[in-house]
Amino acid sequence: METRILGTTEADIRLAAEMIQKGGLVAFPTETVYGLGADALNAEAVGKVYAAKGRPSDNPMIVHIAQKSDMNKLTDGITPEVERLMEAFWPGPLTMVVPAKDVIPRVTTGGLATVGVRMPEDAIARALISAAGVPIAAPSANLSGKPSPTRYIHVAEDLDGRIDAIIAGDDCKAGIESTVVDMTGEVPTILRPGVITREMLREALNGEVAVDPALFEKPDIFNNDGNGLLQTGADFHPKAPGMKYKHYAPRAQMIIFSGEREKVKLAMAEEKMRRAAQGQKVEVIVYDDADPQTAAHDFFARLRACDKKGVDVILAAALKEDGIGFAVMNRMFKSAGYHIKEVL
Repeated sequence: METRILGTTEADIRLAAEMIQKGGLVAFPTETVYGLGADALNAEAVGKVYAAKGRPSDNPMIVHIAQKSDMNKLTDGITPEVERLMEAFWPGPLTMVVPAKDVIPRVTTGGLATVGVRMPEDAIARALISAAGVPIAAPSANLSGKPSPTRYIHVAEDLDGRIDAIIAGDDCKAGIESTVVDMTGEVPTILRPGVITREMLREALNGEVAVDPALFEKPDIFNNDGNGLLQTGADFHPKAPGMKYKHYAPRAQMIIFSGEREKVKLAMAEEKMRRAAQGQKVEVIVYDDADPQTAAHDFFARLRACDKKGVDVILAAALKEDGIGFAVMNRMFKSAGYHIKEVL
């Protein structure tokens, strides 16, 4: 398959939309990461997404819509709380898990009776959805398990020859995937953290927001079964992407150093010297705790740059796990396979 690189003109968007309508796959920019889009209501097309990415079929897709009124076509579960979050954060990097209407194929939802829906902020993304005239299912546009793509060239590196087209838009603004909130229980619950934080959700709802306990668990290892399966049990069915399978992994070994910042820097410097003496190529990643937005924007691109440079080991300093820092560390822990070195 030849993968076409398209621009962002009206004609390009129209061509990409026609590809979607015909059951094709198109990667497109969003404010979070690049998405790999297919007609969310076309089971065969969504199946192609799983195949192109090498993605496990029980890992649910997020469905993207162009306007708030489109939500009515996908769910009967628009509660007052859902409406408040739509008003506060859409368009934007917030996905809400709601009961799915039967019109949505179960292949799109990972076999669940719920579906994650969001309305992206990126104008190109919304123009594509509008032109296609259908909701678009779109996980990140990368090979499953690799760092998410924040530039169109990242998509081309992974999926050239596997998909119909890539819309070459700007670099992604946020740099990490959307916050996912389960709205089907008594208390809204964060399933995946993002740049819309728990505090922001609480303020918008004027009420409690829970965090899935799994986000605080740090398993010692992943099963080495080729799929990067987390130790959650075969009967675990994730409601959101990233809950069950290893994500975001660079080719290099990655170690996270956690502790008091100056001691961490010293320990990382010593580890770098030791590794370099063994002939290993080492990359050090240290972000400012006071600027987690930069870390979010930069992290996946840094991992991919390490892959291109042939780095053997990445040494990364942990951020404070609050606000956006919590979302960045969620990705960093998974990238490292939870290989954490506590510095005392």
